Amino acid sequence: MISSQPSSLLPTLFESIEEEERLTVLHIGNALPETVEFFSRYRCKLHFIDLFDDLSRLVTTQDSTISLHQVFIDLMHLPADTRFDLCLFWDLFNFLDQDAVAAMLQTLRPHLHGNTLAHAFAVHNLKTIQSGNLFGIRAMDQVTLRPRPAPLEGYKPCTQGQLEKSLTCFRIKRSVLLPQSRLELLLSARL
Repeated sequence: MISSQPSSLLPTLFESIEEEERLTVLHIGNALPETVEFFSRYRCKLHFIDLFDDLSRLVTTQDSTISLHQVFIDLMHLPADTRFDLCLFWDLFNFLDQDAVAAMLQTLRPHLHGNTLAHAFAVHNLKTIQSGNLFGIRAMDQVTLRPRPAPLEGYKPCTQGQLEKSLTCFRIKRSVLLPQSRLELLLSARL
């Protein structure tokens, strides 16, 4: 069953973008039909990368022979000349520890520019239970929610302050408290 929730921060991502403007978007998660339809009004290139399927590979271990940075390079396969205007992280940061967030952003940093904006969900209270949703965009101010078949492993949210320290190439521009002690975040690149 698909439901939706209003978003007061998504419109900010698009307020300075004209529909004729060329746009490059990173979407972490499944390519949901409503998201593809939403972006069809823009001249854009969409990069859908479902890191949620690979969460078990993103757990840091002491004796790993391959670095987390290399794991992200292998999983993301980003073309060298790609620069993202928008990044949709959804609730990914609730499943990555600080080392994994740092490794992902190290991989992503060369693909950002000074005007890159991003959107994410976090938690206000560390006792907040996992949402269990896949996220998409139905309209400029509407996020769609689809239940995941099963809860994801590795749920370990951090506080907004801890997350902000991990976001080496982004800063939290705005945050909005949502029901059930969740946070909606608007991020801007800091390079």
